[in-house]
Amino acid sequence: MPNSAWKGYISFGLISVPIRLFPAARYSHIAFHEIHRKCGHRVHQQLYCPYDEEVVSRDEIALGYEVEKDKYVLVEPAELKELQPHSSTAMEILQFVKLAEVDPIYFETSYFSVPEEAGQRAYALLLKAMEDMNLAAIAKLTLHQRERTVIVRSYQNGLILHTIYYPNEIREAQGYGKTKVTNLKKQEIGLAEQFAKSLLKPFRPEQFHDEYSKRVEELIASKRKGKPAPKTEKARQLAPVIDLMSALKKSLAAEKKSGASSKPRKLRKTG
Repeated sequence: MPNSAWKGYISFGLISVPIRLFPAARYSHIAFHEIHRKCGHRVHQQLYCPYDEEVVSRDEIALGYEVEKDKYVLVEPAELKELQPHSSTAMEILQFVKLAEVDPIYFETSYFSVPEEAGQRAYALLLKAMEDMNLAAIAKLTLHQRERTVIVRSYQNGLILHTIYYPNEIREAQGYGKTKVTNLKKQEIGLAEQFAKSLLKPFRPEQFHDEYSKRVEELIASKRKGKPAPKTEKARQLAPVIDLMSALKKSLAAEKKSGASSKPRKLRKTG
Protein backbone atom coordinates (compact mmCIF):
# COMPACT_ATOMS: atom_id res chain seq x y z
CA MET A 1 0.00 0.00 0.00
CA PRO A 2 1.40 3.48 -0.86
CA ASN A 3 2.25 5.91 1.91
CA SER A 4 -0.63 8.01 3.15
CA ALA A 5 -0.67 11.71 2.25
CA TRP A 6 -2.23 12.70 5.58
CA LYS A 7 -3.07 11.08 8.90
CA GLY A 8 -5.45 12.59 11.43
CA TYR A 9 -9.08 12.95 12.46
CA ILE A 10 -12.33 14.04 10.85
CA SER A 11 -14.32 15.76 13.56
CA PHE A 12 -17.99 16.67 13.55
CA GLY A 13 -19.50 17.78 16.82
CA LEU A 14 -17.96 15.72 19.60
CA ILE A 15 -17.21 12.76 17.31
CA SER A 16 -13.69 12.24 15.96
CA VAL A 17 -12.91 9.68 13.26
CA PRO A 18 -9.25 8.64 12.84
CA ILE A 19 -8.45 8.31 9.12
CA ARG A 20 -5.66 8.26 6.57
CA LEU A 21 -5.78 9.95 3.16
CA PHE A 22 -4.43 8.34 0.00
CA PRO A 23 -4.24 9.99 -3.44
CA ALA A 24 -7.20 8.75 -5.50
CA ALA A 25 -5.75 9.47 -8.95
CA ARG A 26 -2.51 10.50 -10.55
CA TYR A 27 -1.82 11.99 -13.96
CA SER A 28 0.08 9.56 -16.15
CA HIS A 29 2.23 10.50 -19.12
CA ILE A 30 5.35 9.45 -20.99
CA ALA A 31 8.33 11.54 -19.89
CA PHE A 32 11.12 12.66 -22.19
CA HIS A 33 14.55 14.09 -21.31
CA GLU A 34 16.37 16.80 -23.23
CA ILE A 35 19.33 15.21 -25.03
CA HIS A 36 22.35 16.75 -26.75
CA ARG A 37 21.86 15.49 -30.30
CA LYS A 38 25.62 15.59 -30.94
CA CYS A 39 26.68 13.11 -28.21
CA GLY A 40 23.39 11.59 -27.00
CA HIS A 41 23.76 12.66 -23.35
CA ARG A 42 21.34 14.59 -21.15
CA VAL A 43 21.82 18.34 -20.89
CA HIS A 44 21.50 20.35 -17.66
CA GLN A 45 19.89 23.75 -17.39
CA GLN A 46 21.74 26.65 -15.80
CA LEU A 47 20.41 29.81 -14.17
CA TYR A 48 21.64 32.80 -16.15
CA CYS A 49 21.41 36.51 -15.30
CA PRO A 50 21.28 38.60 -18.50
CA TYR A 51 21.94 41.82 -16.51
CA ASP A 52 25.26 40.63 -15.03
CA GLU A 53 25.87 38.26 -17.96
CA GLU A 54 26.83 35.37 -15.70
CA VAL A 55 25.66 31.97 -14.53
CA VAL A 56 24.02 32.18 -11.09
CA SER A 57 24.25 29.48 -8.39
CA ARG A 58 21.21 28.33 -6.43
CA ASP A 59 22.36 29.93 -3.17
CA GLU A 60 22.24 33.36 -4.86
CA ILE A 61 18.56 33.03 -5.75
CA ALA A 62 15.80 34.94 -3.94
CA LEU A 63 12.10 35.08 -4.75
CA GLY A 64 10.68 38.29 -6.16
CA TYR A 65 7.14 39.63 -6.41
CA GLU A 66 6.71 42.18 -9.19
CA VAL A 67 5.06 45.35 -7.84
CA GLU A 68 5.83 47.54 -10.87
CA LYS A 69 7.38 46.94 -14.26
CA ASP A 70 10.82 45.37 -13.56
CA LYS A 71 10.59 46.29 -9.84
CA TYR A 72 10.42 43.47 -7.30
CA VAL A 73 9.99 42.94 -3.59
CA LEU A 74 12.47 40.24 -2.58
CA VAL A 75 11.21 37.50 -0.28
CA GLU A 76 13.36 34.77 1.24
CA PRO A 77 12.15 31.12 1.30
CA ALA A 78 12.70 31.10 5.08
CA GLU A 79 10.29 34.03 5.46
CA LEU A 80 7.59 32.17 3.57
CA LYS A 81 8.18 29.07 5.66
CA GLU A 82 7.45 31.06 8.81
CA LEU A 83 3.99 31.91 7.43
CA GLN A 84 3.03 28.31 6.68
CA PRO A 85 0.46 26.71 9.01
CA HIS A 86 1.75 24.30 11.61
CA SER A 87 1.25 20.64 10.86
CA SER A 88 -2.26 19.68 11.92
CA THR A 89 -3.93 16.33 12.45
CA ALA A 90 -7.46 17.72 12.78
CA MET A 91 -9.96 18.15 9.95
CA GLU A 92 -13.08 19.83 11.29
CA ILE A 93 -16.30 19.74 9.31
CA LEU A 94 -17.48 23.34 9.02
CA GLN A 95 -20.83 22.73 7.36
CA PHE A 96 -22.84 20.38 5.17
CA VAL A 97 -24.16 21.33 1.73
CA LYS A 98 -26.39 19.72 -0.87
CA LEU A 99 -24.07 17.81 -3.17
CA ALA A 100 -25.96 19.05 -6.24
CA GLU A 101 -25.00 22.63 -5.32
CA VAL A 102 -21.26 21.92 -5.65
CA ASP A 103 -20.05 22.71 -9.17
CA PRO A 104 -17.30 20.25 -10.28
CA ILE A 105 -15.24 23.19 -11.61
CA TYR A 106 -14.04 23.73 -8.02
CA PHE A 107 -12.65 20.18 -7.64
CA GLU A 108 -8.86 19.91 -7.72
CA THR A 109 -7.13 16.81 -6.26
CA SER A 110 -8.96 13.73 -4.96
CA TYR A 111 -8.08 11.60 -1.92
CA PHE A 112 -9.57 8.37 -0.57
CA SER A 113 -10.13 8.43 3.18
CA VAL A 114 -9.56 5.12 4.94
CA PRO A 115 -10.69 4.80 8.59
CA GLU A 116 -8.44 3.38 11.26
CA GLU A 117 -9.86 0.32 13.01
CA ALA A 118 -10.91 2.34 16.07
CA GLY A 119 -12.93 4.75 13.95
CA GLN A 120 -14.77 2.40 11.61
CA ARG A 121 -18.14 2.62 13.35
CA ALA A 122 -18.14 6.45 13.50
CA TYR A 123 -16.92 6.54 9.88
CA ALA A 124 -19.81 4.28 8.80
CA LEU A 125 -22.27 6.49 10.69
CA LEU A 126 -21.05 9.66 8.98
CA LEU A 127 -21.05 7.95 5.57
CA LYS A 128 -24.59 6.60 6.04
CA ALA A 129 -25.99 9.99 7.11
CA MET A 130 -24.38 11.77 4.16
CA GLU A 131 -25.57 9.13 1.68
CA ASP A 132 -29.15 9.15 2.96
CA MET A 133 -29.37 12.94 2.83
CA ASN A 134 -27.29 13.31 -0.37
CA LEU A 135 -24.98 15.74 1.41
CA ALA A 136 -21.36 16.81 1.05
CA ALA A 137 -19.26 18.23 3.88
CA ILE A 138 -16.97 21.23 3.75
CA ALA A 139 -13.91 21.00 5.96
CA LYS A 140 -10.43 22.46 6.40
CA LEU A 141 -7.14 20.68 6.91
CA THR A 142 -3.42 21.32 6.58
CA LEU A 143 -1.99 19.30 3.72
CA HIS A 144 1.62 19.59 2.52
CA GLN A 145 2.13 22.60 4.83
CA ARG A 146 -0.76 24.50 3.26
CA GLU A 147 -4.22 25.05 4.66
CA ARG A 148 -6.78 23.64 2.25
CA THR A 149 -10.56 23.73 2.01
CA VAL A 150 -11.97 20.34 1.01
CA ILE A 151 -15.24 18.82 -0.08
CA VAL A 152 -16.04 15.42 1.45
CA ARG A 153 -18.62 13.21 -0.28
CA SER A 154 -19.65 9.58 -0.42
CA TYR A 155 -18.14 7.48 -3.20
CA GLN A 156 -18.33 3.70 -3.66
CA ASN A 157 -19.05 2.90 -0.01
CA GLY A 158 -16.47 5.32 1.35
CA LEU A 159 -15.72 8.99 1.85
CA ILE A 160 -13.63 10.74 -0.78
CA LEU A 161 -12.12 14.21 -0.36
CA HIS A 162 -11.50 16.81 -3.03
CA THR A 163 -9.30 19.81 -2.39
CA ILE A 164 -11.04 22.74 -4.05
CA TYR A 165 -10.00 25.84 -5.90
CA TYR A 166 -10.88 29.14 -4.27
CA PRO A 167 -13.18 31.48 -6.26
CA ASN A 168 -10.29 33.81 -7.17
CA GLU A 169 -8.51 30.83 -8.77
CA ILE A 170 -11.34 30.14 -11.22
CA ARG A 171 -10.40 31.78 -14.52
CA GLU A 172 -12.55 33.65 -17.01
CA ALA A 173 -12.50 33.23 -20.79
CA GLN A 174 -13.45 36.20 -22.90
CA GLY A 175 -16.68 35.48 -24.76
CA TYR A 176 -17.57 32.39 -22.73
CA GLY A 177 -21.29 32.18 -21.95
CA LYS A 178 -22.08 35.11 -24.24
CA THR A 179 -23.79 33.11 -27.01
CA LYS A 180 -26.88 35.05 -28.08
CA VAL A 181 -28.34 32.87 -30.85
CA THR A 182 -32.13 32.91 -30.43
CA ASN A 183 -33.35 31.86 -33.88
CA LEU A 184 -32.76 28.10 -33.61
CA LYS A 185 -35.47 26.16 -35.44
CA LYS A 186 -37.55 23.45 -33.74
CA GLN A 187 -36.51 20.96 -36.43
CA GLU A 188 -32.82 21.71 -35.77
CA ILE A 189 -33.27 21.23 -32.02
CA GLY A 190 -35.23 18.00 -32.59
CA LEU A 191 -32.57 16.54 -34.91
CA ALA A 192 -29.77 17.55 -32.50
CA GLU A 193 -31.56 15.83 -29.61
CA GLN A 194 -32.25 12.77 -31.79
CA PHE A 195 -28.55 12.54 -32.71
CA ALA A 196 -27.55 12.91 -29.04
CA LYS A 197 -29.94 10.09 -28.09
CA SER A 198 -28.37 7.86 -30.75
CA LEU A 199 -25.01 8.27 -28.99
CA LEU A 200 -26.40 7.92 -25.46
CA LYS A 201 -24.73 5.05 -23.57
CA PRO A 202 -23.93 4.18 -19.95
CA PHE A 203 -20.70 5.72 -18.63
CA ARG A 204 -18.00 3.04 -18.73
CA PRO A 205 -14.63 4.70 -17.95
CA GLU A 206 -12.73 1.47 -18.61
CA GLN A 207 -13.65 1.80 -22.31
CA PHE A 208 -11.56 4.95 -22.72
CA HIS A 209 -7.80 4.91 -23.21
CA ASP A 210 -4.96 7.33 -23.84
CA GLU A 211 -4.49 6.67 -27.54
CA TYR A 212 -1.73 9.27 -27.87
CA SER A 213 0.46 7.57 -25.22
CA LYS A 214 -0.13 4.23 -26.97
CA ARG A 215 1.06 5.68 -30.28
CA VAL A 216 4.10 7.24 -28.60
CA GLU A 217 5.02 3.85 -27.08
CA GLU A 218 4.69 2.24 -30.52
CA LEU A 219 6.92 4.95 -32.00
CA ILE A 220 9.60 4.39 -29.33
CA ALA A 221 9.46 0.60 -29.81
CA SER A 222 9.83 0.96 -33.58
CA LYS A 223 12.76 3.37 -33.35
CA ARG A 224 14.48 1.14 -30.79
CA LYS A 225 14.35 -1.71 -33.29
CA GLY A 226 15.56 0.53 -36.10
CA LYS A 227 12.22 0.38 -37.90
CA PRO A 228 10.38 3.33 -39.48
CA ALA A 229 7.77 5.17 -37.48
CA PRO A 230 4.25 3.65 -37.65
CA LYS A 231 1.86 5.47 -39.97
CA THR A 232 -0.98 7.38 -38.38
CA GLU A 233 -4.31 8.39 -39.80
CA LYS A 234 -4.62 12.01 -40.85
CA ALA A 235 -7.18 14.05 -38.97
CA ARG A 236 -10.24 15.22 -40.85
CA GLN A 237 -10.19 18.84 -41.96
CA LEU A 238 -13.20 20.49 -40.33
CA ALA A 239 -14.88 23.72 -41.34
CA PRO A 240 -17.73 25.74 -39.85
CA VAL A 241 -21.13 24.28 -40.70
CA ILE A 242 -23.40 26.58 -42.69
CA ASP A 243 -26.45 24.36 -43.23
CA LEU A 244 -27.23 22.89 -39.79
CA MET A 245 -30.25 20.88 -40.95
CA SER A 246 -28.34 19.14 -43.73
CA ALA A 247 -25.35 18.40 -41.47
CA LEU A 248 -27.58 16.98 -38.70
CA LYS A 249 -29.47 14.74 -41.13
CA LYS A 250 -26.22 13.38 -42.58
CA SER A 251 -24.78 12.84 -39.07
CA LEU A 252 -27.89 10.97 -37.96
CA ALA A 253 -27.93 8.79 -41.10
CA ALA A 254 -24.24 7.96 -40.69
CA GLU A 255 -24.72 7.04 -37.03
CA LYS A 256 -27.70 4.79 -37.84
CA LYS A 257 -25.68 3.07 -40.56
CA SER A 258 -22.72 2.63 -38.21
CA GLY A 259 -24.98 1.22 -35.47
CA ALA A 260 -26.66 -1.21 -37.85
CA SER A 261 -23.35 -2.54 -39.18
CA SER A 262 -22.04 -3.14 -35.65
CA LYS A 263 -25.00 -5.30 -34.62
CA PRO A 264 -24.46 -9.07 -34.88
CA ARG A 265 -26.44 -10.69 -37.67
CA LYS A 266 -28.88 -13.44 -36.82
CA LEU A 267 -28.18 -16.80 -38.42
CA ARG A 268 -30.90 -18.00 -40.77
CA LYS A 269 -32.25 -21.45 -39.99
CA THR A 270 -31.66 -24.05 -42.69
CA GLY A 271 -33.21 -27.40 -43.42
